[in-house]
Amino acid sequence: MVQKYQSPVRVYKHPFELVMAAYERRFPTCHLIPMFVASDVVNEESSEDGSTHRVERRCALDVDAPRLLKRIAGVDYVYFIQKNTLNRKERTLHIESHNETFSNRVIIHETCCYSVHPENEDWTCFEQTASLDIKSFFGFESTVEKIAMKQYASSIKKGKEIIEYYLKELEEEGITHVSRWTPSTISLPSSRPTSPSTNTPDIPRLAVIPAVSVPLSTEDSASQDVKLDNSLLQADSLTEILAGTPEDKLDADYIKRYLGDLTPLQESCLIRLRIWLQETHKGKIPKDEHILRFLRARDFNMDRAREILCQSLTWRKQHQVDYLLETWTSPQVLQDYYTGGWHHHDRDGRPLYILRLGQMDTKGLVRALGEESLLRHVLSINEEGLRRCEENTKVFGRPISCWTCLVDLEGLNMRHLWRPGVKALLRIIEVVEANYPETLGRLLILRAPRVFPVLWTLVSPFIDENTRKKFLIYAGNDYQGPGGLVDYIDKEIIPDFLAGECMCEVPEGGLVPKSMYRTPEELENEDVRLWTETIYQSASIFKGAPHELLIEIIDASSVITWDFDVCKGDIVFNIYHSKRAPQLPRKDPLGAHGITSPGGNNVQLIDKSWTLGQDYSMVESPLTCKEGESVQGSHITRWPGFYILQWRFHNMPACSATNLPRVDDVLATLQVSSHKCKVMYYTEVLGSEDFRGSMTSLESSHSGFSQLSAATTSSSQSQSSSMISR
Repeated sequence: MVQKYQSPVRVYKHPFELVMAAYERRFPTCHLIPMFVASDVVNEESSEDGSTHRVERRCALDVDAPRLLKRIAGVDYVYFIQKNTLNRKERTLHIESHNETFSNRVIIHETCCYSVHPENEDWTCFEQTASLDIKSFFGFESTVEKIAMKQYASSIKKGKEIIEYYLKELEEEGITHVSRWTPSTISLPSSRPTSPSTNTPDIPRLAVIPAVSVPLSTEDSASQDVKLDNSLLQADSLTEILAGTPEDKLDADYIKRYLGDLTPLQESCLIRLRIWLQETHKGKIPKDEHILRFLRARDFNMDRAREILCQSLTWRKQHQVDYLLETWTSPQVLQDYYTGGWHHHDRDGRPLYILRLGQMDTKGLVRALGEESLLRHVLSINEEGLRRCEENTKVFGRPISCWTCLVDLEGLNMRHLWRPGVKALLRIIEVVEANYPETLGRLLILRAPRVFPVLWTLVSPFIDENTRKKFLIYAGNDYQGPGGLVDYIDKEIIPDFLAGECMCEVPEGGLVPKSMYRTPEELENEDVRLWTETIYQSASIFKGAPHELLIEIIDASSVITWDFDVCKGDIVFNIYHSKRAPQLPRKDPLGAHGITSPGGNNVQLIDKSWTLGQDYSMVESPLTCKEGESVQGSHITRWPGFYILQWRFHNMPACSATNLPRVDDVLATLQVSSHKCKVMYYTEVLGSEDFRGSMTSLESSHSGFSQLSAATTSSSQSQSSSMISR
């Protein structure tokens, strides 16, 4: 199992040269690094003008590991090779380290970099990456990994303290400025001379038992004011580190200010999941707070968090949830009879939502509106809660990522246990739990009556265990005493109906008039309308049965554009051209722009008798797309005729496209096959004069392709071009 770490950008608000002067103060010995035993300079060289200095050292560390484990390993010290390259002209220091001890059993590698802040040349940035790959270690692989990650997390904070210690020491000595390098100046000031033979190297941070330590230079977590005192998260397998552009990177101070105190490994999970999304979901990256909620919901297991986050992003896109606050207007019956609303904030600055559930006519609301309208309303409440959290973060100057909900159950009785109403409640809980994790900070349940345990028995199995821990339940008037409501909400804003002094504008509810009830047919039509107002279509892809979409092109140089998400499985995306029209599964007229959607969840158009290269040709290189990826792109057509967009199962041989079984032939297989993929897609055809560059994303209920931003590129004037972005 490979463990990886990616740091945020940590900023020293000091010039690069001064930080390097502090860095040099650690040599030849450092009382702050007791684990360091010795080092030998293996190689040292400088450029002719003195601008570049390279040092390679062999370092010995006495790591903090159980004595028994050291005896089994047969070594007392861990040896690392470290290579430092200081470029005074470019103002950078690059550090690379790897283990020498037991390198055939454990592979440890770290890279660190000091550089000038891109927006302030008087500040210094620091970044680092590290990896730990334990192939075998005398049967103690799991133990060694845990020790290594614990050692690493604790040494991060130690490294920060060391560099800050020497910066303060320089300041006390009156050294507050170091001149930049010039061809005639090749040395950095230091209060003590250094000796190449005794220079103390950067201490491996992930230092543990022989070779179970990543040589992370101890100051290498510098310049973050966050106290990294959170408990060590469970070690999880993580994916490869993906490089990001400077504007994509997170600053450690930003993380503290807007996201909270995170351990180094939690920071790493956030950054790496964010980078993965940037690579696979171009133009549709959720906010950092949103990503962090999904990580917290899965205890920072990045693989599990990524899975549920991708599912949620697909759901949000399909149902246009990002635009819910702008597009959803609550029906009047909700405004009059839904007994919930926002009311100031709690003592922690969290937005406070009050729900007088005992006064709500759940049966009347369901009969008047339907389950889906209630769900939409609850989703709009959650979206509003996210917005209020962002606002309160700015107002209170500290991260606020969740809200408090106060539920008043006075009046709750058996009529609230009406089966369709409970079913609607369970459905709402299920959707909210899946798409808004870690948004509820605390749930205060007041005046719980005797019937409440019955409702709780029905509802609690659908609520996540971490969420249930946030519930505080008060029966009768117990909430008025010590440990009650005043511990969480200021007395001045306790609502009047709870014996407080603040007038609350939450509707009082009451029975919904039966004249407002709708027939089952009306409710069904309304439910369908709410969730089908989307520009996307869904399709299933089976092994041996791809999904294909036919587009007729009349004018050459038209632009076929597409946007699709891989909801399940891995697929291969192809585009074919044919002069002859395939036989459609049913005789539906072509829609706008010549696009047909013959109906059904899986449509196959390429006849099994067709031969690739004769009856039809491939106009794009196949594109393999993995589960969770979002793909956008365009193709400028060269010829008129019929174009077929095809999504097929990833493991299908490419040549099998010419021998595709028909739907009737695979119907039985489809019923039982586990080889199923699913995509959600949208496509549009534009004239070349209407096309404005390649698409980056579709996030509107309107045609996103008609709003493409960039100017038409020179390639769009050519007879054929292709742009596929992932």
